[in-house]
Amino acid sequence: MKSFDYTIKDEIGIHARPAGLLNKEAKKYSSTVTVARKDNGKSADVKKLMQLLALGIKCNDTIEVTVEGEDEEAAAVALEEFFKANL
Repeated sequence: MKSFDYTIKDEIGIHARPAGLLNKEAKKYSSTVTVARKDNGKSADVKKLMQLLALGIKCNDTIEVTVEGEDEEAAAVALEEFFKANL
């Protein structure tokens, strides 16, 4: 299992467009990808778009991204780069 924390810098947070791109990126890997809010502990499977949007992640919220599965190493690196570039 790999995990990393990230503080959202996008002024709107994780809204429909970046959530869709994140969902698409996560689906490239067989590993399970979970995002959890650090403030309230709620989490969602990134591959389930509506769950991800329901978290209501805003600018300056810190999240924990957890990747677990056979390609977790590659997925964690790629997703961390995705967050830095897009959120």
